[in-house]
Amino acid sequence: MRYLGLDLGTKTLGISISDKLGIIASTYKTLKFEESNYEQVIPQLIEIINNENIDCIVLGFPKNMNNTHGDAIKRTIEFKEILNKNINVKIELQDERLTTKQADSYMIEAGLTRKKRKQKIDSLAANIILQSYLDKLKGGNYGK
Repeated sequence: MRYLGLDLGTKTLGISISDKLGIIASTYKTLKFEESNYEQVIPQLIEIINNENIDCIVLGFPKNMNNTHGDAIKRTIEFKEILNKNINVKIELQDERLTTKQADSYMIEAGLTRKKRKQKIDSLAANIILQSYLDKLKGGNYGK
């Protein structure tokens, strides 16, 4: 089974992809769109899903630290509804708390410049979201 991980922002969509066995996530790319105009990325997502034979989308679900739902979750649910209308692939939600902070920390440790971090933050956050989901499926202790 092949998975696509998504980290939704207000102007970007970070994308990661699993290997064909659904074990390892890798960064893929970041799509940009006009603020909250999620329809703009649908054709590109359809192309990726078809070209990469994706079976399931794992969409980051941005709960607040106290487990409540804020504006980011409303945007995510709106995006999920758009995906459901346009894409015939199963969609799973994965808790994404602290993934962007974790991704930024990894890149700082790796010595990436602020400019490079900004370019890669969304796809790396999507990678962390997807890898956490894959580990959970396999019963791993990572990302829990």
